Amino acid sequence: MSHSSLIAIVDDDLAIREALDDLVKSLGHKSLLFSSAEEFLQFQPRASIDCMLVDVKMSGLSGIELQSRLNRDGDRPPMIFMTSYHDDRTRKAALDGGALAFLGKPVDLSRLIQCVESALTDTSGT
Repeated sequence: MSHSSLIAIVDDDLAIREALDDLVKSLGHKSLLFSSAEEFLQFQPRASIDCMLVDVKMSGLSGIELQSRLNRDGDRPPMIFMTSYHDDRTRKAALDGGALAFLGKPVDLSRLIQCVESALTDTSGT
């Protein structure tokens, strides 16, 4: 890969954001940290983001609402959801909305790394 990819981390838990930031950097990529969906929506240029790691339940807009907004704007990189809430309806909404993966917390790091690499492989070919 000729350039390191840019991964957005959207989670209202600071410890999780920092842990995911360390993981992303250990994989040789860059990351941007956002404490809310609203903060992410203010970011420009969103087209520079290659992949997103998103919490489902956050104060303000949820990860699913963020996905819906980005889908409507037609400006959405691959999204990997992470959640402590394992209900089938939310999982179905995320996957039907185009999510690449829906992972339970605590996240299986090898599975997360596999999902990130898959997302970046899919986007680098386009």
